[in-house]
Amino acid sequence: MKVKIIGAGLAGSEAAWQLASQRIQVRLYEMRPNKMTPAHDTEMLSELVCSNSLKADRLDNASGLLKGEMRKLNSLIIESADRHKVPAGGALAVDRDGFSAYITKKIQEHPNIQLVREEVTEIDGNSQEPIIIATGPLSSSAISDSIAKLIEQDYLYFYDAAAPILTYESLDLDKVYRASRYGKGDDDYINCPMTKEEYLAFYNELICAEEAPVHDFEDSKVFEGCIPIEVMARRGEDTMRFGPLKPVGLIDPKTEKEAYAVVQLRQDDASGNLFNLVGFQTHLKFGEQKRVFSMIPGLESAEFIRYGVMHRNTYIHSPKLLDQYYRLKTNPNILFAGQITGVEGYVESASSGLLAAYNLARMLKGKESVDFTNQTIIGALAHYVSQTPSKDFQPMNANFGIIAPLEKRIRNKKERNMVLANRSLDTIDSLLSSE
Repeated sequence: MKVKIIGAGLAGSEAAWQLASQRIQVRLYEMRPNKMTPAHDTEMLSELVCSNSLKADRLDNASGLLKGEMRKLNSLIIESADRHKVPAGGALAVDRDGFSAYITKKIQEHPNIQLVREEVTEIDGNSQEPIIIATGPLSSSAISDSIAKLIEQDYLYFYDAAAPILTYESLDLDKVYRASRYGKGDDDYINCPMTKEEYLAFYNELICAEEAPVHDFEDSKVFEGCIPIEVMARRGEDTMRFGPLKPVGLIDPKTEKEAYAVVQLRQDDASGNLFNLVGFQTHLKFGEQKRVFSMIPGLESAEFIRYGVMHRNTYIHSPKLLDQYYRLKTNPNILFAGQITGVEGYVESASSGLLAAYNLARMLKGKESVDFTNQTIIGALAHYVSQTPSKDFQPMNANFGIIAPLEKRIRNKKERNMVLANRSLDTIDSLLSSE
């Protein structure tokens, strides 16, 4: 019996790899390039459509811990990220093309995976064939309608936005400097310092800039983790200075002081030719992006090779629909994975595909499912999206707030997080060794 996986993004690719590694035959469906989405540019699997950063890679950070757990579980996504990382201080950022190309090659060459380049438009709710639905937040209208019928309810949704990318050679290097916040990393970021006057001029133009039309858009539907920079600016004059433009921990070598505000650029490719504006997700019109963002010191003549875009992301009400193994409660042969479940973030999406496939493989082999528990981040995410009592269910990133607390209180945050991380990794080791 073959497992059918719909969608070859981060979650679908990870799920296919995990099942194939367990000698289970997989038929992986991907509609691109026959049918593209508003956010994808290539036909490669696991294309990163927003930032090229997979966030922090330190164990005292929940996102870093999740990566550590997935390394122990032989994640293809993390393997590719480690192979194609680019300088980003304490974060794990990747050359997006190399990252996706590696995953595509590994999937195409695996003897247990059949990659089918066509759109799936219908799902049999009574299917006895195992199915993992990993169509992602940009599911096609046809498959979205089929999923809506399957779960017998409307989707919840939020809007997601991507930041612009520009070329290194177009920067005014006399106005910018390289440094990582608090010295973490090898001067991995390019920093654009702003005086108070420059910041206020930028702020005033940003809040008045013309936005691209987005159907049914409301500020309340923007997921806080990907809030457009112009929406953030409208919340108050200093909001950006306490967010992506905060100068804390960055000393301008020319003045030996912190600037009033700082815009950071992060390397987006392996060669260092492309950089993205950190935290500058936006849905401004392209001409307005060029006009307003060129007011940032050092970007006056910036060449934008990709402007920021905004798109609708969809997800299901998982607490009512899924168990902690991402299985549909009404039919355990149907599983969901990725952002469509309500996990939010690249690594989180891949982790849900990993966990869903891990336990599906056990089910197909007649073994009991493994609950990674909320003492691990990968398990805590699964428990959150399947069990949170919130009526207003919202997407969730990896964070220590969802993991089981320690019995003994530790006041020092970094020390506490490291104890939680070590407990989590020990839990993973214990579960793996008991098989």
